[in-house]
Amino acid sequence: MKKDLKEIAGQLAKTKRLNDFIEYGGVAAAIETTNGNVYTGISIDTACSMGFCAEHSAVAEMLKNGEHKIKAVVAVGNDGNAVPPCGRCRELMSQLSKENLNAVIEVKNGIFVTLKELMP
Repeated sequence: MKKDLKEIAGQLAKTKRLNDFIEYGGVAAAIETTNGNVYTGISIDTACSMGFCAEHSAVAEMLKNGEHKIKAVVAVGNDGNAVPPCGRCRELMSQLSKENLNAVIEVKNGIFVTLKELMP
């Protein structure tokens, strides 16, 4: 995993309040692809639960750039600590490519597992 992946995500993880209904950026994610490119995303939290996770945002950026194979992923909260991907994010990443099951994910500060190990 690129050593700066967590740092890249950490620079984006800053909760901002848009209005009474929406906060964003409380979690940020960085994905390194097998081609060595890094894509980032932030979470969007809404009062009616229509937001999405930082990993989904990063996946969208990755797909927009024609890539779908993941080498490593980290998501961090605005406190700078690594957080594991939710089940929805795990499923999305696994469906992009079977090879993504080998992606390394930091699930807690300094604790790394493969996506496969996180799947039911």
